Amino acid sequence: MNRTRFANAARIMDFSARDIHLPDPERTRFILSAFINFVKFAEQCTSFVSSLRDKSATIIEERERVAQELSTIQYKLAALKAQRAKDEPRCEELRTENAAITAHLMDTKETTQGVVKEIEALKIEKASTLAKKENINADTTLLLDAISRTRSRIVQSPERIKHNIATMAAAAIEDKKIIGQQEAKARDLQAKISALSIIDKDLRACVEQLQTTDKEVQLLEASQKELADVKDSLDYKNIERSELQMKKERVHRQLANAHDKLERAQRHAEEKRHASQQTIERLQREYEQMDIERRDNDKQVEEFRKEADEVEAKMTEHLKKSETELNELLAEYWKLRHETEVYMETLANKLNMNVTSD
Repeated sequence: MNRTRFANAARIMDFSARDIHLPDPERTRFILSAFINFVKFAEQCTSFVSSLRDKSATIIEERERVAQELSTIQYKLAALKAQRAKDEPRCEELRTENAAITAHLMDTKETTQGVVKEIEALKIEKASTLAKKENINADTTLLLDAISRTRSRIVQSPERIKHNIATMAAAAIEDKKIIGQQEAKARDLQAKISALSIIDKDLRACVEQLQTTDKEVQLLEASQKELADVKDSLDYKNIERSELQMKKERVHRQLANAHDKLERAQRHAEEKRHASQQTIERLQREYEQMDIERRDNDKQVEEFRKEADEVEAKMTEHLKKSETELNELLAEYWKLRHETEVYMETLANKLNMNVTSD
């Protein structure tokens, strides 16, 4: 199965088990050439295709992550919108109540300022009255002391004493009236102070309620700000998603272009493979022709070698014969020369001649 897929990838559509079990030399060379060309081409395109696959996988992962974040943000946004819609009536009530409390506080503040001024005046008047009361008490004490001393020194003038007693009694009654008036003023002041304490408690309760309202308003503003931030983040994510979509489309176009280039390159490689196959077949035919010529030349060379060996053998034999004949001739020559010398010496001896041999 893998061999068939590999053969289909190498554009060998008629590959079968016969090519493995009963291979033909020329077809085997053709198949091996196609496999080699395909492997070389795949090695050349591996880095580019791997980079495209890695980029595509990264973009798909980024898209899934952004989609998940978008889903989470949309869920949070829907929850915030629902919470905001749920809290809107309460917020409206709080805003109305806050406006009413603010108006009431403004009125109460003006009233309180008048009451505070009146309380300050009453405090001053109370202090003055208490001082007068202390003075009257001191005077009463002095008068009582004087009465005691006077009683101890009673004189014989009862009319004058009665007059003094009546005067002192009138003064005491007047002092009691003044003290009663001061005590009534003190009671009024105490009642006003109690009323001011109640007003102060109400003011504190209003201030606490205002603080609570301010906190709720701040929470509402924070929620609105968070909602605005979430909207901005959602817009940013939508923009980022659009950019990623554009990048994905661009990568798909690049991948399609790469596939087109790959197909063109495969077609070009197929054409080159066919051209190479034709060249190989032509070279194979030339090689076979040259092989035939070489075998003929080898036959001729072998014949020439045989002829040369025969000629060499004949030359060797002829040289041997010539050498033998030459040796025989030399031997005969030296023999004749020796005999000639002997004859010349014998003749010289007989003729008494002095003959020297060279």
